[in-house]
Amino acid sequence: MAKKFKRQSKSAPFSLSRWFRQISTAQPSAFTISLVTMAFVVFLFGGGLYTIINYETIQPSIYYQGKFYFLYPGLGDQFITDTVIAASLYAIGFIGMLAIYQSTKYVYKPRQAYMTLLIGVTLLLLAYIFLENSIYVKMNG
Repeated sequence: MAKKFKRQSKSAPFSLSRWFRQISTAQPSAFTISLVTMAFVVFLFGGGLYTIINYETIQPSIYYQGKFYFLYPGLGDQFITDTVIAASLYAIGFIGMLAIYQSTKYVYKPRQAYMTLLIGVTLLLLAYIFLENSIYVKMNG
């Protein structure tokens, strides 16, 4: 009986079914699910899907007439750095919103609540200003 079980456990389908069973019965926390979901949303908003689909024709940046261009001068196309910049700014804005939300937990510590709120608003405003600026640069390329 033991030899038969050892043969089954060493076979690939048995190992894959055990691995699949472990993954399908795993119960991740709500924090993990929300973190993965937000990372996926930031990836999509940043243009990651466009970059993956058009990976053969997209350049990281371009050196033209003595200047480096990291933002593509036009709204219809993008460089890889456009994706990285946009995703980073969306992530900074999301972190700012999380900090604003976390500041409500410090009701009995007004100084800490105020500082957390100030940091959150600052991050959110910085992300908004830089995103608007990058859109302006792309439009007036």
